[in-house]
Amino acid sequence: MKATLRKTGKIAFEATTDSGHVFTIDGSPDHGGANAGPRPMELVLCALGGCSGIDVALILEKSRQSVSGCTIDIDAQRADTVPAVFTDIHVHYTVSGKDLDEKKVARAVSLSMEKYCSVTKMLEQSVNITHDFSIVAD
Repeated sequence: MKATLRKTGKIAFEATTDSGHVFTIDGSPDHGGANAGPRPMELVLCALGGCSGIDVALILEKSRQSVSGCTIDIDAQRADTVPAVFTDIHVHYTVSGKDLDEKKVARAVSLSMEKYCSVTKMLEQSVNITHDFSIVAD
């Protein structure tokens, strides 16, 4: 797996992934950026949510759950010192669907966060990560 980043602004970069996707990463105007894209640490949170979300979706599909939607809200705190690493991350899944089995949703979320999600496994070495979920019936 590879990625290439090319400077396009004062502190902005165009990122190209191995799979051919292109996006901009930029800093806040407070740090000289133009707000042309997400911050690197925001992308870390998105990577966590995306990785785990894919796991949860696949596990629930295999469990024959009729899922119509899933929203993942992530709340993170950072250290007050430099480097401002994440200290705590909480991931909340809101899974919607018809006749969802609460035990199967709980199992899917737990399996992802505790066993399968590669991003979680990397981050949990230095960050306190918690999770929970809610179900919304269609």
